[in-house]
Amino acid sequence: MATDDVVQEVFIVIHSRLHTLERPEALRSWIYGVVRRVVSAHHRARRSSLDAASPLELAELPVPRQPTPLDLAEQNDQVKLLWSVLEELDDDKREVFVLAELEEMTAPEISEAIDIPINTAYSRLRAARQAFNEALARREARGDVCRT
Repeated sequence: MATDDVVQEVFIVIHSRLHTLERPEALRSWIYGVVRRVVSAHHRARRSSLDAASPLELAELPVPRQPTPLDLAEQNDQVKLLWSVLEELDDDKREVFVLAELEEMTAPEISEAIDIPINTAYSRLRAARQAFNEALARREARGDVCRT
């Protein structure tokens, strides 16, 4: 299933279940929950199909296009740094951190989107920010990062 198919499925699910939304102010977190479940189902299905695929079928999978180093070197380095720091966070903290910092969701929206108590969302976010900053500081101390 390609990305276009996943996006289409998200829209279909949202369209078919929009009437079940009880609080319109929670639309953003409700949509995130739908996307999260559809993508999770996609990954499970893809993993199952790859496990059953023959070596010839695996060789035919498209190879992602690599950006040219000249055009995207700095951006690529920044993305690598971000992911390497995010990988140090456990899954729960990483999810809350990404929702808050990258998706710009509020703690109440995060709480509803991933079905955790609001205080847990605040606690995970505080711990995730602290762990992220510590990991970044370690890299700066080693000279791996130059802040401009």
